[in-house]
Amino acid sequence: MKTTLFSLIAVALLAAPAFAKDPVEGLWQAPPDAKGQIGHIEIKPCGAMMCGTIIKAYAPDGQEVMTPNVGKRLFWDMQVQGGGNYGDGRVYVPAHRKEYDAKMKLSGNSLKVKGCVGPVCQGQTWKRVR
Repeated sequence: MKTTLFSLIAVALLAAPAFAKDPVEGLWQAPPDAKGQIGHIEIKPCGAMMCGTIIKAYAPDGQEVMTPNVGKRLFWDMQVQGGGNYGDGRVYVPAHRKEYDAKMKLSGNSLKVKGCVGPVCQGQTWKRVR
């Protein structure tokens, strides 16, 4: 019985890293758009990749608002590349109504998100909400 219990504990401890949460997972706030509205984006795994979905939007006065973008996937297929880098994904930019190649760089509670056409990239810095 002790051997079986020890074996189960050992397997659970060894498997724990496989269930570790990626550091970019969580809730992020984008800077204000042209209307002054901010979005909250939930980042979580989608298969082996990372994806982000707009889950809430707020007016400049801080009141939650419903926009057509709430519920939309903002980026997808973002590959974890190590060292806080993510890439080879796609991003949808609501203001342009277009998709672009995407990459991200995590640094503490800041996330630089970029959409690129060839070597030319534009982006935003998001801050962690939780």
